Amino acid sequence: MFVPLALSMFIVLFGIPFWIKKAKQVGLVWEDMHKVGKPKNVAGSGGIIVLFGFVIGALTYIFIQTFYLKNSGNQIEIFALITSILIVGLMGFVDDILGWKRGGLSERSRIIMLIFVAIPLIVINAGESTMMGIEFGLFYPLLLIPLGVIGVTSTFNFLAGYNGLETSQGIILISALSFVAFKTGNAWLSVVGLCMIGALLAFWIYNKVPAHVFPGDALTYPVGALFAVMTILGNMEKIAVFFFIPYIIEVGLKSRGKLKKQSFGKLNDDGTLDMPYSKIYGLEHLAIYLLKKIKKEGKVYERDVVLLINAFQIFIVIIGFLLFL
Repeated sequence: MFVPLALSMFIVLFGIPFWIKKAKQVGLVWEDMHKVGKPKNVAGSGGIIVLFGFVIGALTYIFIQTFYLKNSGNQIEIFALITSILIVGLMGFVDDILGWKRGGLSERSRIIMLIFVAIPLIVINAGESTMMGIEFGLFYPLLLIPLGVIGVTSTFNFLAGYNGLETSQGIILISALSFVAFKTGNAWLSVVGLCMIGALLAFWIYNKVPAHVFPGDALTYPVGALFAVMTILGNMEKIAVFFFIPYIIEVGLKSRGKLKKQSFGKLNDDGTLDMPYSKIYGLEHLAIYLLKKIKKEGKVYERDVVLLINAFQIFIVIIGFLLFL
């Protein structure tokens, strides 16, 4: 089972340099908002290579199951999962091409397309319709699954805007959910999760501070959707919601600013960051505020913000393990 993980990792590891070169040739470059001068020279939408690496890894797992292990179990679920991730990956890539500064896809377009992401799960009647002792019947596939997919996918990119943040958050969350899947008897689902983890680990090498490529919605949408789909297929709703607490907090803070306040910090001439607003409108702002209080000289850098948010996410994951496993 190491083969799908390694294949996903190597595809991204060797594919990203080619993507960076091609993206710069065609002008698909974005500003690095937390670097002095805000240079507009970082390749965008590198998440499309991560998506490709993940899909090839997942299909390789199916190949091994079919021809080597002679086991066809869960193939329908895996194909439904791959279909959902491909749909949302295409949506994210289109959003990247249109550009967030120009508005990208409209909110209505996003909602409609995210409903299509849930359709593969609906048609296979994924998950179990009984939760917390309540039988939801047809309301589960027709209402709760689309709501879950839309909610998680559309909010995963709220916590973003810093080199390596989206990638490292994806690694932490998918790793945690894959471990839960393994512990609860869904090893096949954990292997699929490992394919994304391998792809993300390879991408992180190029995306960490200082970033040579940005993920874009071509990465954040598929990772968010994978978290939602794995939760549904593995019936892991309770612990998954707990893992998602940082994003629930982020949604609350963003709502405070009517979803119009950006996550970026205020860049100083020496490369340090300050609070961009007088109030806190995101965990990124809260991290800057706390770090300025904690650090001896009060100088906060982009890497510090990413590390603190990741540490908080890991803390939430550990507490989740203690409470639910």
